[in-house]
Amino acid sequence: MSFDRSLKIAPSILAADFSAFGAECRAVEAQGADWIHVDVMDGHFVPNITFGPATCAALRPHIKGIMDVHLMIAPVDPYIDAFAKAGADIITAHVEAGPHIHRTLQAIRNAGCKAGLALNPGTGLDAVSHLLDMVDLVCVMTVNPGFGGQSFIQSQVQKVSDLRKMIGDRPIHIEIDGGVTPVTAPLVTAAGADVLVAGSAVFKGGSFDKPEAYGENIMTIRNAVSGTM
Repeated sequence: MSFDRSLKIAPSILAADFSAFGAECRAVEAQGADWIHVDVMDGHFVPNITFGPATCAALRPHIKGIMDVHLMIAPVDPYIDAFAKAGADIITAHVEAGPHIHRTLQAIRNAGCKAGLALNPGTGLDAVSHLLDMVDLVCVMTVNPGFGGQSFIQSQVQKVSDLRKMIGDRPIHIEIDGGVTPVTAPLVTAAGADVLVAGSAVFKGGSFDKPEAYGENIMTIRNAVSGTM
């Protein structure tokens, strides 16, 4: 997995057909998705329950590219190896999920995965500044984590801009998760983001057996961003 700052669209399967995840992953990749984003929620750290390592393992054969696993769970550490063995390329943990995030990031890298660090909207960048040499990705939550379909929180655009300055020339992706649309995507990419997680904005209007809408939605986001990166 080589590093580059070109735009990457990472559809969230939280917005896909739960009865056909494999077909949905194949369809959305064929229509131009760069990564597949898997939102893992535990009903404890966030008020929703989604899926665990077994689902990731079942998805892995259907994903040709990057499987980007976002752990909205607490505690994180006991589950890192299971998600790594399930085929995650990137494992992202929340700085708010436990007292020893440095140890968590070490464990993710030791498991053979790229390490991501996620920040809730109310968390400032002070939480990141001493961890930048431990991470491959910083995920800025632009909604409160837990449910898809929420509205974009505008104040996070400045956070992205400040984070981009803080990162400098380090090979760290800035990922945006929440409320990504053709309207909000140019705002965050202009501020420095290069990975856009999109759920309903990608999956709306299509299905795995009629996936052309996925491609149109992805292209609409790309076209909206064109010129801002």
